[in-house]
Amino acid sequence: MRPSGVHSHAVSIVQPMPTPTLWRPLLALVCSVLLLGACASSAPEVPLGPDGQPDPVLSLGREVFASRCSSCHGSSGGGGTGPRLAGKAVEKYPDIADQAAVVSDGRNSMPSFGGTLSAAEIEAVVRYTREVLG
Repeated sequence: MRPSGVHSHAVSIVQPMPTPTLWRPLLALVCSVLLLGACASSAPEVPLGPDGQPDPVLSLGREVFASRCSSCHGSSGGGGTGPRLAGKAVEKYPDIADQAAVVSDGRNSMPSFGGTLSAAEIEAVVRYTREVLG
């Protein structure tokens, strides 16, 4: 038991460490590398047409590909959990309607997109894989 009038106080001698100035440039460098990596992994751009503008259908196809297809087929169509599309779509599906049917109806482990994408979006993404990804 403590005598009356005597109190114990916890005193902390730990002070926060100042952030070394070396960390700031290093953090900026790491963030820059990550940002560049994220940009590099996006779907290939649609080339400009004779009028200096990208084809709006191919631009829509790029958006659909980036949001719906790239997670399985790779950001540039090189494959992943899904097969390679770059340089193979036209070879595998000489008739564009056959490729559109696969996107619409699905095949094997690929889901069908006919219920979530419009016919225009399916046409656009199929054209994008054939004309931009090659």
